[in-house]
Amino acid sequence: MTASSRQDDTRARVSAQARISPIWIVPLVAVMIGLWLIYDNYSRRGPQITLEIPNAEGIEAGTLIKTRNVDIGRVDRVELSDDLSHAEITARLSPGSERMLVEDTRFWVVKPRIGREGISGLNTVLSGAYLQLQPGSSDVAQRHFRVLDLPPASPADAEGLRITLISQLGNSLRIGDPVTYQGYTVGRVESAEFDPEARRMRHRLFIESPYDSLVTDSTRFWAASGVDLRLDSEGFRVNVASLESLLGGGVTFGVLEDLPLGHAVGEDASFILYPDEEHARQGTFNRYLEYVLLVDDTVRGLSRGAPVEFRGVRIGTVAAVPWRFSAPQPEGRQGFAIPVLIRIEPQRLGLEGELDLEEWRQRFERLFGLGLRATLKAGNLLTGALFVDINFHQDGEPYAVEEFESRQVFPTISGGLAQIEQKVSSLLDKLNALEVEPILDGLATNLAGTEALVAEVRELTERVGALVDSPETQALPGNVNRALEGLQQTLEGVSPQGEGYQELLRTLERFERLMRDMQPVIRTLDEDPRALLFDRGNDGDPQPRAPRP
Repeated sequence: MTASSRQDDTRARVSAQARISPIWIVPLVAVMIGLWLIYDNYSRRGPQITLEIPNAEGIEAGTLIKTRNVDIGRVDRVELSDDLSHAEITARLSPGSERMLVEDTRFWVVKPRIGREGISGLNTVLSGAYLQLQPGSSDVAQRHFRVLDLPPASPADAEGLRITLISQLGNSLRIGDPVTYQGYTVGRVESAEFDPEARRMRHRLFIESPYDSLVTDSTRFWAASGVDLRLDSEGFRVNVASLESLLGGGVTFGVLEDLPLGHAVGEDASFILYPDEEHARQGTFNRYLEYVLLVDDTVRGLSRGAPVEFRGVRIGTVAAVPWRFSAPQPEGRQGFAIPVLIRIEPQRLGLEGELDLEEWRQRFERLFGLGLRATLKAGNLLTGALFVDINFHQDGEPYAVEEFESRQVFPTISGGLAQIEQKVSSLLDKLNALEVEPILDGLATNLAGTEALVAEVRELTERVGALVDSPETQALPGNVNRALEGLQQTLEGVSPQGEGYQELLRTLERFERLMRDMQPVIRTLDEDPRALLFDRGNDGDPQPRAPRP
């Protein structure tokens, strides 16, 4: 660098220093203090969040946000969304609350509510509604949340097990309904959503610890309706659940008898929700053989779920009545039979080990040839419910292999009801064939004679009544009484102390003497009857005498 250039730089610095005045130090300090105040104010502000809510009733600017009854923020403003479908709440939280704003954090409005568990939120009647925050346990931060319609059934960080139930029971379960095990509440229903594509309900359940160990892969879930009344082919049954389930329903679970306890399941395991315990028990038999019954009799009273029994032992279930009613009938059949789909469930027999369905199918093939047949029988005379009875019948037609809609046909025979109906129809036909008119004419003639006889009996009765009512008949008892009195007086005259009796004795004595006096005469006449006319001493012939002049 040359000497001239160095001199130019020196002159420039001197001129710059000459232009800077000390008075500028005060504004610069003020700017720095302002920037510091802005930074300090910004650093002391908490995070800002946005909440979505369908209805902002009771929420306004200044509404508190609390967690565990501690104020942690306020609502800045409430406004409608751009599409007017919901309300958006902008709120500011206290500094240090960023760690609570994660993806599983929950917000809901605390206000007076009346539910099965009582009345809650009464303290907001005077103070007004406020927003409750439940911190989550996730590591993913979030600033936009959806406000729940109801308080969550369980804390997000609570220990336990969350599972999913799939069902077609509609709105049988609601958020907050109890989950019970043998009548004891062990959890709650957290959510209920309808899947329109699959057309079924999805329920989210939370099982509290340590009761989550009760849920295994052998567990079955069913709806607790409080009181379960059933009248079917198996009889009349009543099942009463807990008082809470009686008032509001819920869901219960357990491991059914004849099933192993199973192994523990993980988070988000899926189960099927059955309508009741009986359906849950039937759902355990998931391996079966399907057959079709072609019934020539009526199926009135036979319903889906009816038992299939072999000599009183249940071995299957009726799956559908009727099944594919409009499908063509097998060739060679006379008339139209109603198809009924049944399931033979070998698991009901308590078999252990691996189940070979093909072996069971071959076994039934052999039994068909030996006369195994199915028939419909009455299971309950009160309701008229029917069930399928399987037994051996030697008087049936020979077995022939048939198929209906790719299902093997189970051979059938007419049931007892059909036979009775046939006999009654035959009897009615015979009665219709009888000549009823001659019988009716004879009955009419007999009735006419009977009417005449009844008229004569009525006339005779009237005459007897007139005779009884006549004065002579009414005076007859008095005459009889007088005659009896005269007879009594007569009998009193012939008594041993009476005069007539003494006279009779004297007469008898005289008669006795007379008889003694007549004994010689009677003896003489007995020896010689002629002595009555001739003298007894003249033995010669009598000489006639001349009449005297």
